[in-house]
Amino acid sequence: MTAHLTSAPKLRPLTFYGVELNSRLLLGTALYPSPQVMSEAVRASKAGIVTVSLRREAARGKSGERFLELVKALGVNLLPNTAGCRSAKEAITTAEMARELLETDWIKLEVIANDDTLQPDLFGLVEAATELNKRGFKVFPYTTEDLGAAERLVAAGCEVLMPWGAPIGTGLGLNNRYALKTMRNYFPDLPLVVDAGIGAPSHAAEAMEMGYDAVLLNTAVAKAGDPVRMAEAFAKALEAGRAAFESGLMEPREMASPSTPVAGTPFFDLGAGPDAKASGE
Repeated sequence: MTAHLTSAPKLRPLTFYGVELNSRLLLGTALYPSPQVMSEAVRASKAGIVTVSLRREAARGKSGERFLELVKALGVNLLPNTAGCRSAKEAITTAEMARELLETDWIKLEVIANDDTLQPDLFGLVEAATELNKRGFKVFPYTTEDLGAAERLVAAGCEVLMPWGAPIGTGLGLNNRYALKTMRNYFPDLPLVVDAGIGAPSHAAEAMEMGYDAVLLNTAVAKAGDPVRMAEAFAKALEAGRAAFESGLMEPREMASPSTPVAGTPFFDLGAGPDAKASGE
């Protein structure tokens, strides 16, 4: 009898603002030992999108211009961000500069409220997102798991939400699993990306198993002992986690459930030895 092998489930494509992507990994371009290592890591990760901080590269002058040319040469979608902005006005100005320089309407919107946690300023975020959507931007807001803010961002025109897993650069993983699951259930058809705090491939796989559509990370790859190999590890983890979600994960149980049925099988008294007393007759 011929055995029939079944292939792994085909993963549904990821689409942001009408653009279909083959990878669910978004990778940052900061903190790498060198631009060459960054390029190799991006290729190894097979990331469909890389993020670029316009403010950081602009501050580098000529070297920043060369870096941007290197990033463009990678042949992936660019997602400039407004990292470091502390007000809606500042973020809007930075977004306009990014659109002119990089020729894209995509913008990862960051408006920071606290210097220690880098937590998003939800009030400024909604204000900036509302204005940027009016100006024709495709906004990717870096937010928290707050459903009230999320609803306002969607109402403003955002077609993607990017809740944090943990504070930027901490590597703590998914700090508030309950809230992340709630957001996923609350917006079942909206693309959701876990952004920030991812420290290990297992964190990324867990986000995928929850049903999140993608993961954005930077530090966990850039500061690894071998960034290129770590990028490969994250790519594999994302694929495995998403396949597990789409295949249907088993529901957790309070009690044990035997994998081998016991009904109809013989039982033996394993405690009875040669010196045991006979019973019965």
